[in-house]
Amino acid sequence: MDGHAVRTVAGKWMLAMTALAGLAGGCPAPSYVEPGRMERGLVVVLPGIEGTSAFNAMVAEGLAAGNIKYAIEIYDWTAHWNPVLNLQDEVANRRKASELAGRIAAYQDAYPGRPVFLVGQSGGGAIAVWTAEAMPEGHAVEGVVLLAAALSPGYRLDKALGHSRRGIVSFYSAGDWVLLSVGTRVFTTMDGQHSESAGRDGFASPPTEAYQKLYQIGWDSSMVSAGHIGLHLTSGAGEFVQYYVAPLILCGRWDSEVTGRVARGEWIDPRQYPAAAASAPAASAPGTR
Repeated sequence: MDGHAVRTVAGKWMLAMTALAGLAGGCPAPSYVEPGRMERGLVVVLPGIEGTSAFNAMVAEGLAAGNIKYAIEIYDWTAHWNPVLNLQDEVANRRKASELAGRIAAYQDAYPGRPVFLVGQSGGGAIAVWTAEAMPEGHAVEGVVLLAAALSPGYRLDKALGHSRRGIVSFYSAGDWVLLSVGTRVFTTMDGQHSESAGRDGFASPPTEAYQKLYQIGWDSSMVSAGHIGLHLTSGAGEFVQYYVAPLILCGRWDSEVTGRVARGEWIDPRQYPAAAASAPAASAPGTR
């Protein structure tokens, strides 16, 4: 297949995703930002390059179904109607991430000690990383969860890891080759590289102290029962988020034991992994599948 044909195929997939997002966008996004939730903590859901749609509404619903009692906010960072422009406009995207970091810092000042988590899918994964990077001095997020992140595998996460108390958990899938291999090779990753994305094969992991807080979970066939079949959009399936992402937020700490159990699809009792008093989740454990 020549370069023109590759661009044509990738472009059609991008347009198809946009059409799906447009159809899904008619569904009202769930609201989980009432005062009682805000007083417990905050989870910010960052959409992909399509912007607010039923895809990210499913992420929010999955978190709520997983007994996350924090406020859950979908933050639409996109600036263009064309998803390719949202993918490629790094200057505008970093500006939106910086604005979000300021909002999070203001929330933390108003609600001292409450945990803040970032959950970014696809292009939203880059916004999550850049938001962590941009946190003002004296502020940090509790943790970052990436679902099929559209960043290049070699993107350095040191600063984001340093501004996240628990670190970063990145879910990736080798089956996500259409959008995160062909698509980003043609149209670029969020950080402007014509390469496959870390959401397909994982991030490079240099042996530094900061990277000890990077936990990567590859797709496994056990995830099919929760709706994630290894493709790009299913990384945000509601049941997958409920059973694989919510337990991470409920647990008081992240380490290889916790992420290993999540990767194997094991149910986790968050009471076995308590947090410090200031960050303890005010939520019960989700039920088993």
